[in-house]
Amino acid sequence: MNHFLTDTEMASLVEAIKIAEDHSSGEIRVHIDSTAEDDFAKKAFAIFQSLEMHLTKERNGVLFYVNFEQHYLTIIGDEGIHKKVKQTFWDNLHDEITSEFVNENYYKGLKDAILKTGLELKKYFPVVGENINELPNDISFS
Repeated sequence: MNHFLTDTEMASLVEAIKIAEDHSSGEIRVHIDSTAEDDFAKKAFAIFQSLEMHLTKERNGVLFYVNFEQHYLTIIGDEGIHKKVKQTFWDNLHDEITSEFVNENYYKGLKDAILKTGLELKKYFPVVGENINELPNDISFS
């Protein structure tokens, strides 16, 4: 199904999500799409909602939506985190990931972006009290 990341790399990305979410109330997900639909932005937003990322307490969920075959990547940050980091953060992060993807460094591009996002989440959404994991850390597929 996925020829761009090995099972070991995917497991390592899940671990990177756990590390990135440590000391933050933020939530990060990765979704890998292998369909050939035309409106990827619309589908990415639908996935964001179906994963209930818009229901986090502080509205600080971040979705990395990737379709490797169609060369499509979008990052959706919910309104809480987006208000803090602004569009430039997402644009720069997108550029960094796609630069790695061009060189077929899919794992490195995603891992670096996840960890960088975690630093921003820690800065703006530090843990106060118990750190409840509101969403699963696994990678989802369609």
